[in-house]
Amino acid sequence: MILRLRTFWRDALALLFAVGDRRTPGRARLAALLALAYALSPVDLLPDVIPLAGWGDDLLIVPTILALAARGLPAPVLADARARSAGLQRRLPWLLPLLGLLAVVGVGLLLWGLGRALAA
Repeated sequence: MILRLRTFWRDALALLFAVGDRRTPGRARLAALLALAYALSPVDLLPDVIPLAGWGDDLLIVPTILALAARGLPAPVLADARARSAGLQRRLPWLLPLLGLLAVVGVGLLLWGLGRALAA
């Protein structure tokens, strides 16, 4: 399960990098953007509150769309994007604690500002 999630994460990041590459054709760029939008969108074909079926569409549709989008990319673009994705994943263990700290500081500042606004 973890290996599949890691592969999905790698491919999603590779598509994100490929969208920004100027060598990517317009049709492939649109397909990649649609795949990423569906993967990140809270709106699904089947809502997640429906037992099993709600998660089933995410487990079937999202990887299929990502695979179709990756198929439309030129091989050199996909290879470069996957290399950049792998490089980011190697640095990710160092980035996650930093992102967590930034999130905690951000929430703290938001609560502090909200408390000051309500006190005034």
